[in-house]
Amino acid sequence: MGMRHTEGEANTSAARAAWAAREDHNATQDLLSRDADAFLHQSLSSPCVATIARAEGIWIEDTAGRRFMDFHGNSVHHIGYGHPRVIAAIKDQLDSLPFSPRRFTNDVSVTLAERLAALAPGDLGKVLFTTGGSDAVEVALRLARAATGRFKTLSFWDAFHGAGFGASSVGGEATFRSGIAGPLLPGAEHVAPFNCSACAYGHPGPETCGLACAKMVEFVLQREGDVAAVIAEPMRAVPVVPPPGYWQAVQAACHRHGALLIMDEIPTGLGKTGRFFAFDHDGITPDIVVLGKALGGATLPLAAVVARRDLDVAGEFAIGHYTHEKNPVTARAALATLDVIEDEGLVARAARLGARAMDRLRDRLLGCPIVADVRGRGCLFGVAICAPDGRASPDLAERIYYACLAQGLSFKISAGNVLTLSPPMVIAEADLDRALEIVETAILDAAG
Repeated sequence: MGMRHTEGEANTSAARAAWAAREDHNATQDLLSRDADAFLHQSLSSPCVATIARAEGIWIEDTAGRRFMDFHGNSVHHIGYGHPRVIAAIKDQLDSLPFSPRRFTNDVSVTLAERLAALAPGDLGKVLFTTGGSDAVEVALRLARAATGRFKTLSFWDAFHGAGFGASSVGGEATFRSGIAGPLLPGAEHVAPFNCSACAYGHPGPETCGLACAKMVEFVLQREGDVAAVIAEPMRAVPVVPPPGYWQAVQAACHRHGALLIMDEIPTGLGKTGRFFAFDHDGITPDIVVLGKALGGATLPLAAVVARRDLDVAGEFAIGHYTHEKNPVTARAALATLDVIEDEGLVARAARLGARAMDRLRDRLLGCPIVADVRGRGCLFGVAICAPDGRASPDLAERIYYACLAQGLSFKISAGNVLTLSPPMVIAEADLDRALEIVETAILDAAG
């Protein structure tokens, strides 16, 4: 008996097949084949389904010469690709001091640490650098253990904090927790996130449960009694925005029960949400902040842990002993990135462009039978796609994605059905309008 498809599944398959046919280009096929042969295969990464030959500003270009506005960028391209000030700073630093062995310090790295401490609120003033966000999360967890004398953590299902053993233990995405023989980090407790699936796929939204999710955090902290830290994304990059008062309630619970609050700002920090830190929207100051991704200017890998000064208690042992801990080249790229964000007013620009984009999407799409929600902050927003009966529809989301890709717009589908749009903060308004038009047209066409 032949395989049966629903009409939506057939249309999605056709869209995917049409895109695959566009990849019929000798250089492209050769590179994809070499990639599949050379790299260990893993979910979401290898083998790859597309190629890239050039990246500049908001644009990526493949080996067949096709250009796409990149509204994904793995959250590194806050200031676009190849920003001339970042590239010039890196070249200059390579000529003056290309590397700094551990136990030696250098002015560039110290200046970056001082700069981040000055940008952080409250008493967040002690810094440690790593080469990636997952490693920085591990440093934050080790520091929390050292400072509290406890080992348990509380985090959220569906969260992503990296791929290391510790980071994937506190994370809540199945892809990064499955397929590993044996246990992950002990003591890693999880609770439902704000706007959990019970809210997200029912049209009423997060107000359905109010702050019940925050009360669950307090329940576990009180029941366990010895949790070192709560680690969380201030705004889930799905994207999902927390309900008003959520983080204030969680922070108050942490204070009552002696747990530290770690904010993972790896995708959301440095102005992406219209505030320099995403937690600034919620009126709190955490105990430890983790930054990464865009900190290297969409060029070099760099992440940072910024902690309260009184948490500097681990001097007798190593909590982040990395070869490139004070690499002057990556630090110079970060300093140039911070200069660009400040000099070009990108934090305020992200707030303005994001509000404009979401107002437009809500005006044109809310009421469409396959749109459940439009949500986000700043230059990180998304459209949740559903079937006409209100259930989440990954098939429709994928069909819309390929229709947009064919029109020169690349983005990510999150949670199976959310078109996640993350434009660089430097995007021209005309390009943003064109991208929104592509999304709107594809959604309305899919709705019939």
